[in-house]
Amino acid sequence: MASKPSVSDRPPGTSTQDAELVDVEGDTRSGKEEVTGESDSSEDKEFKEGGYGWMVVFSVALVNAHTWGLNSSYAVFLAYYLRSGDIAGSSPLAFAFVGGLSISISLLVSPLVTWCIGRFGTIPTFRIGVVLEAISFVGASFSTHIYHLILSQGVCFGFGLGFCFTATVGVVPQWFIKRRSFANAVATSGSGFGGLTYSLATNAMISNLGLPWAFRILAIIAFVVNGGCSLILRDRNKAVGARHVPFHLDLFKLPEYWLFLGWGFFSLMSYVIVVFSITDYAQQVGFSASQGSLAAAIFNLSQGIGRPLIGLASDRVGKLNVAGLGTLTAGVVAFFLWIFAGKSYPGLIIYALFGAFAGVIWPCVAPVGAEVVGLSLLPAALSIYWLVLVLPATFAEVIGLMLRTPGIDGYLNVQIFTGVMYIASFMFIWLLRSWKLQQMELLGTMDDPPVVSAPTSDGGSNSDVNSGGRATEHGRLRSYFMNMFVFKRV
Repeated sequence: MASKPSVSDRPPGTSTQDAELVDVEGDTRSGKEEVTGESDSSEDKEFKEGGYGWMVVFSVALVNAHTWGLNSSYAVFLAYYLRSGDIAGSSPLAFAFVGGLSISISLLVSPLVTWCIGRFGTIPTFRIGVVLEAISFVGASFSTHIYHLILSQGVCFGFGLGFCFTATVGVVPQWFIKRRSFANAVATSGSGFGGLTYSLATNAMISNLGLPWAFRILAIIAFVVNGGCSLILRDRNKAVGARHVPFHLDLFKLPEYWLFLGWGFFSLMSYVIVVFSITDYAQQVGFSASQGSLAAAIFNLSQGIGRPLIGLASDRVGKLNVAGLGTLTAGVVAFFLWIFAGKSYPGLIIYALFGAFAGVIWPCVAPVGAEVVGLSLLPAALSIYWLVLVLPATFAEVIGLMLRTPGIDGYLNVQIFTGVMYIASFMFIWLLRSWKLQQMELLGTMDDPPVVSAPTSDGGSNSDVNSGGRATEHGRLRSYFMNMFVFKRV
């Protein structure tokens, strides 16, 4: 029977990247863990960076386009709901809750999905999500009351999204080492291109075919595309020793993991508000529904084009550097571009072009997570990560609509709140970057990432012991502070 995995299970002095290289060749794994994979042993031994991995990237990009991309089109649905009056017993807050619920449910089920992957495998788990997503759209097409939408477009779609997303999010990093950030960003760019396509298509289908048939067409497309991707997708769980443990609570003993969670919490809070509000904001300041959907489409196009560029920059400049500076940029443009230029249509389009930075968490979360806990523990770390993000996913748009007031300046409070959340998120990721630099200094290298340290019984960490007392507590605190103002590749 496999023993309980430890946060620090690599040989002392072995870097995260070194450990991954060893894992890829299968030199340090006994193969006794109970893991599930769809790849055979001969393929694992002959593994080279990329290769079939690019087919995996392509399939995950399509999945993201037909899960998160479709979810982004809720901005168009929301604007329609707020003005049509077709749904009985509804209110603006109830509609906002539907959108937030779809994301929060998808994150809430992540421990269940993680367990299913370990028990049944990646592909069967993914196919459950494919079916649930199609059912959700068919059910929404018959909705006449708000509770119909909550159950279909909120709960059922959230389950489908969660099974599809959690099953595929950790697959791409298993196929890459040097180009991991770029490959992951290309995969996540699918949500941007999907959002672009379906923001325009949804508005056109509602206008020409009506709401029910818009839902049914989306159901057919999503089922066919995602079902086809399930035939292409392949994981390497066995080769990398992936541990699909739903609740690895030892991670909460790591301060750096808390910083990782803080970055995601505040970043998602602001991102959900922006992605769901931009269409309604455009109409509130006087633009047409078509102009609003075009702004949302350009926002998603920016993410589709920008995410691979963010991934490429992460591989060259450093994953934490790009994640931090991208988050800071999102906060700055929210304060200055959205507030001061957003009421003119060219200004709103320019703000939408910065959409890649608004969603910087998505191309960066898996590579940054691997830097914090290592590749083998990444599924367990992300399982808890998504669970923590349920709160901002559920209530972000509700808070946004509560802050909205009538009139052309009705979104000012929303814009300020969004900017503040991005700045708070930046502080967490920059502190995490400082921790990473300090750990690299303790190991005496600025080239290789450090070993993830597990807390010891006396409150210290294994990395402190391994450093041989080279730095005093005062020196570590001083180094931690100074590293916030030092720019190095990390």
